[in-house]
Amino acid sequence: MKGGKKMNILEVNNLYKTFGSEDTKVEALKNVSFSISKGEFVAVVGESGSGKSTLLNAIGALDTPTSGKVFIDGKDIFSMKEEQLTIFRRRNIGFIFQAYNLIPELSVEQNIIFPLLLDYKKPNKANVEEILEALSLKDRRNYLPRQLSGGQQQRVAIGRALITNPILILADEPTGNLDSKNSKEVVSLLKAAAYKHQQTIIMITHNQSIASVADRVLEISDGVLTDLGVHGE
Repeated sequence: MKGGKKMNILEVNNLYKTFGSEDTKVEALKNVSFSISKGEFVAVVGESGSGKSTLLNAIGALDTPTSGKVFIDGKDIFSMKEEQLTIFRRRNIGFIFQAYNLIPELSVEQNIIFPLLLDYKKPNKANVEEILEALSLKDRRNYLPRQLSGGQQQRVAIGRALITNPILILADEPTGNLDSKNSKEVVSLLKAAAYKHQQTIIMITHNQSIASVADRVLEISDGVLTDLGVHGE
């Protein structure tokens, strides 16, 4: 690779997360360390209860680790004050969950631009059109969530995660409620969007065939992380 080292957009150092105390203590994450460079698409696999969601919640600052550090774009996120962190998260991290979490009273387009409105930003019309086009939602822009299929609702959730042009997209089982055709579609849309805008994606999945689309796979077992490496090497 020419031009030296790729920039790490995410660095996780010695992350521990413990729930409970004394007799009931559960170590959900045990000394987890890894880094991800800009534009990488990384899958995190593991059994239920292995610590995958705990890890994603710590990276996304939805939960505080017991110890360890997380750097996003060089910034130590847990050294920020609560208010500062909320703004940083809203501007730099896009979340996609298994439950689509759409606002039922808002249309497709309104749901997608909602994060911008929270930040008092005016949506860029061309950007909104590009996202609607890429997600094949143009003809459904005025539909309400209840008028959409599961696959379409998940595409709206992806659009909402992409609209702020975040540096990091965290997807927790984004295909968990979808059939295999829709799952493949959702993952290729995510991948295409990430490549186009050099965004970095971390996706939790149970599904091995979906994980195989990623550039790299990390596995968590009982809170311990193993890097399974890059595909095709």
